[in-house]
Amino acid sequence: MNLQSMTGFARAVAEHEGTSIAWEVKSVNGKSVEVRLRLPQGLERLEPSVRQTVQKRFARGNFQATLTVGRAAGQQAQPVVNEAFLRDLAGLARRLKEQFGVAPATADGLLSLRGVLDIPETTETEEARAALDGAILAALEVALGGLEQARQGEGAALRSLLSGHIDAIEALTLRAEADPSREPAVIRERIAEQVRLLMDASANLDASRLHMEAAFLATKADIREEIDRLKTHVASGRVLLAGGGAIGRKLDFLAQEFNRESNTLCSKSNAATVTAIGLELKAVVDQFREQVQNLE
Repeated sequence: MNLQSMTGFARAVAEHEGTSIAWEVKSVNGKSVEVRLRLPQGLERLEPSVRQTVQKRFARGNFQATLTVGRAAGQQAQPVVNEAFLRDLAGLARRLKEQFGVAPATADGLLSLRGVLDIPETTETEEARAALDGAILAALEVALGGLEQARQGEGAALRSLLSGHIDAIEALTLRAEADPSREPAVIRERIAEQVRLLMDASANLDASRLHMEAAFLATKADIREEIDRLKTHVASGRVLLAGGGAIGRKLDFLAQEFNRESNTLCSKSNAATVTAIGLELKAVVDQFREQVQNLE
């Protein structure tokens, strides 16, 4: 399955019996599916269907959908002028001008008076309304298809980036595993040196007890578990990327696990080289998690 980003934009236009239909849809990052609509007056009835259509197609994202509908000239209601009332008003305006010198009345001023101009509501049969609704929802499907393609295009780019980050995490994990400071001989020498330093500082210390304590601390500082878990997480990440689909939440959890292991590796490290690897690992994990935030 393809990966999808949560950002994208698409537009679709259609025509139904002289009525123009245009949808513009866009999405940005979101924890779940949130839909905001801008519908023309009189088409609010479509809101539940539009929301349901978006929610069925996508798993995550904040969506904004704008519908524009343009009626053909023959479908628009023709204005009706109350000519008798208009004549009376025009005559009154002339008398006021002659008797009191008021400014002459204008045509737009007279037509704006209540009762002069009326635009009757158009009547629409149930069949015609259902047909228009169907055409609008069909155009929405086209727009959402375009949005899905846009999100998948960006998702493909993100897959490549995330795969590169996982490769880098694996390479750093293997470097930490192979670091010379983890060789048994080096560890033994480090423990012996620590014991010698302590014995030189105080002759009253028990050498055997010091060796036991040093060995215990060396065991606690071992990063074998962190390396093993990092390898497991790398394998899990590759499986998720290969499977595709809505894996954003799963990869976000995996990013948290990568971060936890890299932090522990740094805290347990007793060699500058391993600490440097751990810090570099944290930087890559931060980039990985930032990119994951954009995935559905």
